[in-house]
Amino acid sequence: MDRRLVVAGAILIQLALGAIYSWSVFTKILTDAEGIYRFTATQTAWIFSAGLTTFAAVMVLAGKRLPSVGPRKLTVYGGLLLGLGYVLGGFFGSSFWGQFLTIGVMAGAGIGMAYVVPIAVGVKWFPDKKGLITGLAVAGFGFGATIWVKLAGSWFGGLLNYLQIGELPNVQSVFLLYGIIFAAFVLIGSLVMVNPPEGWLPAGWKPTAGPAGSSGDEGFTPAAMMGTRQFYSIWSVFAFSAIAGLMVIYCIQLFGMDALTFRGQENAIAITGTAMAWYAIFNGLGRIAWGMISDRIGRRPAIIIMSAFQGVVMLALYHGFITFGLATGLIVGASLVGFNYGGIFALFPAITADYFGNKQVGANYGWVFTAYGLAGLMGPLLAGVFKDNAADGGSPVVWMAPFIIAGAACLIGAVVMVFTHPPKKPAALVQPASLADVAQRQEPSLEKV
Repeated sequence: MDRRLVVAGAILIQLALGAIYSWSVFTKILTDAEGIYRFTATQTAWIFSAGLTTFAAVMVLAGKRLPSVGPRKLTVYGGLLLGLGYVLGGFFGSSFWGQFLTIGVMAGAGIGMAYVVPIAVGVKWFPDKKGLITGLAVAGFGFGATIWVKLAGSWFGGLLNYLQIGELPNVQSVFLLYGIIFAAFVLIGSLVMVNPPEGWLPAGWKPTAGPAGSSGDEGFTPAAMMGTRQFYSIWSVFAFSAIAGLMVIYCIQLFGMDALTFRGQENAIAITGTAMAWYAIFNGLGRIAWGMISDRIGRRPAIIIMSAFQGVVMLALYHGFITFGLATGLIVGASLVGFNYGGIFALFPAITADYFGNKQVGANYGWVFTAYGLAGLMGPLLAGVFKDNAADGGSPVVWMAPFIIAGAACLIGAVVMVFTHPPKKPAALVQPASLADVAQRQEPSLEKV
């Protein structure tokens, strides 16, 4: 099979899985005090966090079951579960618990089930370009969010402005339509989710031994990986970086509306929608760009630079981009956060393969990805709790503390990565010495005699 088909299928699958990042487009309607839902900011954060956490937890199980179930079948299961979650969210999403269980838990489980497949399959087809392929394989996740945000909010008049299926209100009607589309995209992409033949290598490419024997041997098992300090360092840096990106995904519209309205800016809704779309676009571009950068300078230096850059942007976002830039500042700030945030999904699967081996990257990255689950809880709730407990909920000053906390976490992650070097190859993978070498070492020397 032409390995480029794997890239095309991966992007199509990820376009659908990026649904979770479109959540911010629904939060304004769901939290409208005079609307039909009247959720609190914390409740909408819990729905988003449930999706992210379930996504991460199920991905661990999916990575473990991938070898026995097979990539195509696992992708089909994930696509059907994702689609079903949104369809049921359309019918039963009139309450917080209805959306929490369907859009959060069920759809999140479907995303986690399918997400690991394009990465694991892509690394096996492209061992010569791991950074680039992991970036391309997940780029659709960011670009998909752009499509679903703009389609719901503004393209063709915005589905949320006019779509009504039967007696369902606008948000639930969009859920129902999206569920059908998501399932179709994933099922089509699953057709090319197959592993290369055993021992296959790209024509003209010769593997070089990596720090964990990543060029072809067994590498680290998940248990062996979790016995290294490098796993915990990588895990923590992933979590710190993801907290910032997920917080902005959740709150960009609420934060933007508060800041722009407070400053007397007109068309605040349109501006925040544009900021969300550009966030998603740069999220996708960042996955590709940081993957290519890491192929040139190395995964560890790329993660250090990306984390430090993200920390500076988060610390500057409240004062720098909003206070002085208003609409343009919000869009530029959101784009930079999205660019760096997207990079983690190219860099961390690639460094997992580099440090712990290609063979079991599906299972190993599933465990690394649990950091995303923690970030999925802390990032959105960090913003939601500060917003709900503010004395003046309409003032943009309530957002200062969450941005400072998230920015500081990214800078700490950069420092941790400076001291994280490749692990030694597992003892089981060290080639035994030949019998002649052993005999020679055991024979006493003439000098000692």
